[in-house]
Order: sequence, then structure tokens, then C-alpha cells
Amino acid sequence: MSVTLKDVARAARVSVSTASRALGGGGLASERTQQRLARIARELGYRPNPIARGLKTGQSRLVGLLVHNLTNASFQVMAEVVQARLKALGYQMLLCIGGDDPQQESDTLTTLADHRVDGLIVVPTGKNGAQLTALAQDIPIVCLVRRDNDTDLETVLADDPQGAYLGTRYLIELGHRRIGFIVGRPDATSGRERLSGYIRAMREASLPVDNSLIHPGHFVPETGATACRKLLDLAEPPSAIFVANHEATLGVLRVTAERNLSIPNELSLLCYEDMPWFEWHRPAISIVDNGARDLANLAVDRLLQRMDAKGNGNDGVREYRVGARLVKRDSCRPFEPSAADASKSLQPSKSSKSRSSKSKSL
Repeated sequence: MSVTLKDVARAARVSVSTASRALGGGGLASERTQQRLARIARELGYRPNPIARGLKTGQSRLVGLLVHNLTNASFQVMAEVVQARLKALGYQMLLCIGGDDPQQESDTLTTLADHRVDGLIVVPTGKNGAQLTALAQDIPIVCLVRRDNDTDLETVLADDPQGAYLGTRYLIELGHRRIGFIVGRPDATSGRERLSGYIRAMREASLPVDNSLIHPGHFVPETGATACRKLLDLAEPPSAIFVANHEATLGVLRVTAERNLSIPNELSLLCYEDMPWFEWHRPAISIVDNGARDLANLAVDRLLQRMDAKGNGNDGVREYRVGARLVKRDSCRPFEPSAADASKSLQPSKSSKSRSSKSKSL
């Protein structure tokens, strides 16, 4: 049976209201009374009810963080940063996993609202904009990693168009012309923007954008595995693969291991988002770093600003970007055409042959 505030008051021979004031630290009880009540509460094993206290004070000291999964190392880093920052300020973080599922996201948002969280950082699916907008009337909310186009909520994003552009251009500069691209869903901010960066780099280099080399899909390892098999089974497979989301990377690594492909000798591999063992892997995996730690810190800064009743977060800025950067390691190498490819490039095309014949006849 749990110990109640009434039990503590009875043991201390004070009224329930005096015990409540003393244990609540409201400053209305003497320091001596507060110390005596705190000692008795500890001895009895009393724990205050945070929900009841929240109803009374208007603050639960709880902040929700809703992410899609913990397979993605970026979400792990973000959770660690958010938890550490909030703990230092006396808040507890409620970590929730939405599974990139709109219904699960909606149910979780309702639960967090029922628990009267003081703030919320959410990686949105993009399918519950109306619910987020309604919640934001009472709860400070910051969106992270993805934008929900049906809301006007503050959003912290990576510079995904530039990150994908830098990665693709790096592979092109190494001489690769057929570059496989495995990316997230096009209706997600990161998937859509990373694809735009890839296309921009290919077009700037006057290279064709071949749809058979582009594979969008859900943010799960199986997307990477399925796409990698399709790319490697092409009549003319790519010489490099750029895996533009972390979950898919795990599937790609599985397939390359199954097929005993030598990286980078037989296939150059570039991945989006870092995790510690990528650097320890042999060969160390080259990546585009989306700045997960900086993203999380900025999201916390913005949420705290919105939770501040004085500032109220209204500075006119609705979207923030954190720069992505290319980290070159050992999984990419300059493209060296095979003997067959070299002989093809040396053979004149039909059009050049006809032009040559025509010049002779003239």
C-alpha cells in the first residue's frame, strides 16, 4: 500500500496543508519544518504524485520526445542530447517511439497531452498536422528532422538538399557515372530533399537521371536490402551506391556481405548519417553527417524559448537549418573502368562512323 501525504502529516502531527506546503518547497513553511517533514517522508517511503502536483502548479516538469525508431543512430544521439539538457534543468524526458506510423503517432500525441507535458519535440510523420496545430495552442511544440506542411510550427531541419548534393558530387568527382541512390519516402521532408540534391548534382555534371538507379522506400533496413539487390542485378550495375538514410544502410551492408563484394574495390559506398562503428568498420565508411547533435541542441533551445512565458518563442523565425558535411573515409575510391568498358569507350559510335564516312566522301 502506497504512503500518502495524509500519512506523512499524521506521522509529523501537522495538518495535510502544512505537509503539502513543506514538501512542495513553496516557502510558506519554516526551514526547520521543511527539513523535519522531508526526513519523515523519506523514512515512510513517501513519493509525491507528479500528476496531482502538476494539476496544482500547472507544470508537470515532463517533456515529450517523439521519434520514429531507435534503429537510426541519429535518433539515439538526439534522445541522449535532449535527455541530458532537460535533466540539467530539472525536467524528465518521456521518450516515445512512433514507428513512422500516423495512427501510432496520433495515439502517442494524445497520451502525452493527457500527461500534461510542458513541451514536446516531435519528428512528425506529416499526417497529423491538424492534431499538432490544435495541441500547440496549449503545449509548446518544435518539429525536428521533418517538416509537417500542414502546420506552421517551428521546425529544425538538416540541410539535406546540400548534404545529398555534396555526397553525389564527391562520387562524380571520383569518376563514377552510374550512381545508385537509395532514399526515404518522397512524401517525407528528408527523402524529398535528399533526392533533390542528388538530381541537382547529376544534372550539373550533365549526367542522365536514370530512374532504374533511384530507389525510394520506407525507413527500414529491408528497403536498403531490396534496393541494393535490384541495383546489383541490373545489366549495367552502378559503380557506386549512395545510401541516403541510415536505416537502409544496414540492409545494404547485409547484402554486400552476402555477395562477398569488396568495398571499395568492387563497389564504392557512401552513407547518410553517422554512427560510431562506421568509423571502426573496415573499410571505414564515408558518410554525409547530418549534424544530429547540433539538431537536437537547437531543438531544445527553441523549445525552452517557447516554454518561457516571457519570450513565448515569438521571434518570427519558423524554420532553422543545421549544415550537413561530407566525411571522407575509405569506402569510396576513384572509378576505374574495366577492360570491356574501356574498349567500348574507344569504339566510335555509329553516328561518328557515318560522320567520318561522309567527310571522306567529301
